[in-house]
Amino acid sequence: SARRYHRPLALLLFDIDHFKQVNDRWGHPFGDVILVRVAEVVAALLRESDVLARYGGEEFAVLLPDNGAHQAEIVAERIRLAVAALVTEQGSARAAVTVSLGVAELALPDDTLEALIQRADQALYGAKRAGRNRVVVAPPPAAHAV
Repeated sequence: SARRYHRPLALLLFDIDHFKQVNDRWGHPFGDVILVRVAEVVAALLRESDVLARYGGEEFAVLLPDNGAHQAEIVAERIRLAVAALVTEQGSARAAVTVSLGVAELALPDDTLEALIQRADQALYGAKRAGRNRVVVAPPPAAHAV
């Protein structure tokens, strides 16, 4: 639809920083509670037209129709701050987590979904390499062709 109608589309990929340590310390049931709480916090920040999905283990994807990279970066930063402010408690377990986020924008007219995902994933890993708990925006594909 974004390609057909020449509308912007952005993708966020994010995961919970050091989530394995959460599971190792408090167990997988508490880790599952954290996953649900993070998803609830993120969903509350999104528009009805946005799509939030669990992408794997502790990784999530957010599709932002009618958003370019700049707007998506603003949304990603809101997500980062909201998750960092979240404290999850269950019984004696109490944890705060952070997320690292990668942002990419669909490059019209001939970008592919696979390339969009790959750029967002590379940006996510860039956020992790830069110290986690941050947002990194992928450069447009043309920036790679040098």
